[in-house]
Amino acid sequence: GLSGAGKTTVAFALEEYLVSRGIPSYGLDGDNIRTGLNKNLGFAPEDREENIRRVAEVGKLFADSGVVALCSFVSPFNKDRDLARQLHKEVGLPFFEIFVDTPLEECERRDVKGLYKKARAGIIKGFTGIDQPYEKPTNPEVVLKTVENSVSECVQQIVQVLMEHGIVNQSAGDTVEDLTVPDEVLESAKAEADHLPKLEITKLDMEWLQVLGEGWATPMTGFMREREFLQCQHFNCLLDQGTINQSIPIVLPVATQEKDRLLKEESITLTYNGECKAILRNPEFYEHRKEERCARQFGTTNPGHPYIKMIMESGDWLVGGDIEVLGRIKWNDGLDQYRLTPKELRAKFRELGADAIFAFQLRNPIHNGHALLMTDCKRQLLDRGYQNPVLLLHPLGGWTKDDDVPLKVRMEQHQAILEDGVLEKSSTVLAIFPSPMMYAGPTEVQWHARARMCTGATFYIVGRDPAGMPHPDPPKRDLYEATHGGKVLSMAPGLNKLEIIPFRVAAYDTKAKAMAFFDPHRKEDFDFISGTRMRGLAKAGELPPDGFMAPKAWKILSEFYQSLNKA
Repeated sequence: GLSGAGKTTVAFALEEYLVSRGIPSYGLDGDNIRTGLNKNLGFAPEDREENIRRVAEVGKLFADSGVVALCSFVSPFNKDRDLARQLHKEVGLPFFEIFVDTPLEECERRDVKGLYKKARAGIIKGFTGIDQPYEKPTNPEVVLKTVENSVSECVQQIVQVLMEHGIVNQSAGDTVEDLTVPDEVLESAKAEADHLPKLEITKLDMEWLQVLGEGWATPMTGFMREREFLQCQHFNCLLDQGTINQSIPIVLPVATQEKDRLLKEESITLTYNGECKAILRNPEFYEHRKEERCARQFGTTNPGHPYIKMIMESGDWLVGGDIEVLGRIKWNDGLDQYRLTPKELRAKFRELGADAIFAFQLRNPIHNGHALLMTDCKRQLLDRGYQNPVLLLHPLGGWTKDDDVPLKVRMEQHQAILEDGVLEKSSTVLAIFPSPMMYAGPTEVQWHARARMCTGATFYIVGRDPAGMPHPDPPKRDLYEATHGGKVLSMAPGLNKLEIIPFRVAAYDTKAKAMAFFDPHRKEDFDFISGTRMRGLAKAGELPPDGFMAPKAWKILSEFYQSLNKA
């Protein structure tokens, strides 16, 4: 492409992207080639031809060694680019011509080095696009439009082509696998679903269907088949397309009677409350080994654990297969406007101009200690040079155990936190994560982090005992060690695109009358207000210490707990 088209910017962004995912890559451009290997060449046509020949030979050596060579040069002549392609073809190495199609007027407007200005003034002779022709590629593998698309979008366009040709595996991608049937064929899909054999699913299954359909489990294409289930159970990863973290199984249990009825079907319609919700293609039935599943996923088979209880009561078989979701899943509970898909969240972050996205997972009401963590994370990112970090405040919105605060109350409380200015509203996106809660500790926290990567989040705040719960049996203790979730996240495979921000302990500073980071040197000044104590105050209609929670948010929480007293 022309000088100023964005070749090197995209190439070096692609280099950084691939290397961060363990794919060896190296960018070659005029700055690092013409100052060394080609320092004896000028810009006459014959020198330009030799410049590209040498670059092609160097690129071929890189490629032969297993390194993705990213060569960003003006390369104005078709015959030179054809020669570069031929050099690779002769030795069986893949070659991709990528045309950065940026209009001349835009390149002149950018003119970072002032070269166009000098060429127009006649100071530089033989400048491509001004007084030397540029021969546009006739059949490039990729055309990039840098005016219409961002650098990251251009990078993903190239990565997609590399995946399609098997140069890099699917784990290198940053796209979302949306399994919802497109609007233009939705009616025909619904008509087909009406005539297929039906399988009624539970509300819990429906929540997992939403997770899959919206792409939170990308690159999964449906409920797990046995091969995926075994990889998940034994390795906490999917392995057929690179190493993709998938620590929890997303499966569909069925009863033996239903399995026998549907065993020979090629397609099945999944219904919820009698309504067609999805088509499951090429179903595969396999044994639901519940005890082993629970032992591996939860580290216990204790029937007092609420999610384990649901597993033990579910069908004795699992059915996997590709799914096609029949339109967007809605719950019509007044909260659907918060249920943004990964694609919608990405668009929202682009609209806000975010250059860093940090996610906070929660299933409890927010107090000022939580807000302190989120505010401090933003401060850290600003100190590191980011200009516009945006918080994804992302409460879990699927099934939770009976004694957790209901989603509707939590969302009202979170909204009050924003309205009271405890968190900066203009740089916070409040949305619902549709996944059910499993209370599987360090195993589940990997899922929570990995799913947020689909939104474009690059930082993830992990707290104390994430995805944990009290042990079902006495004596009173946590089921999981409180620090293991954070430690596991820092080591987990397949999460290298995400930087984990460790949780700092916050407590109520009685001197400052505010939540603050705990200082062991004056521990007598700090009051650790437990969840039990907080619930007790709310039920009694009493106020917490000043500075513990925003007043409007506390009022919502207190009214909820007092309504339980009346009930």
